[in-house]
Amino acid sequence: MADIETVRRLSLALPEAEEGTSYGTLSWKVRGKSFARIKEDGETLVVMVDPGEKEMLMAAEPEIFFETPHYHGYPAVLVRLAAIPEDELAEVLEDSWRRKAPKRVVAARDARAES
Repeated sequence: MADIETVRRLSLALPEAEEGTSYGTLSWKVRGKSFARIKEDGETLVVMVDPGEKEMLMAAEPEIFFETPHYHGYPAVLVRLAAIPEDELAEVLEDSWRRKAPKRVVAARDARAES
């Protein structure tokens, strides 16, 4: 089970990630681009995803991943923090970060991981 503190710890461990606000709630950004945001309920996370992956995630794990009409057709998925294991949340956050981070920042992370 994850919570806001888990999201904070995992997000800030990513290169050049910083905490801020978006729409009045906590968010995490890389170079000014948001890759994760806590919804107003404090229990749901918004992350960026590939549209094809979004449908797959929602079909495979509807207890974790879902969307509201507001996010239909948008490359973001909602995550129920109380339902997602920490290791899976770490993957989802990194994938979202990779979608927003500059290519050279992602390449530098990958190079460090390989060494």
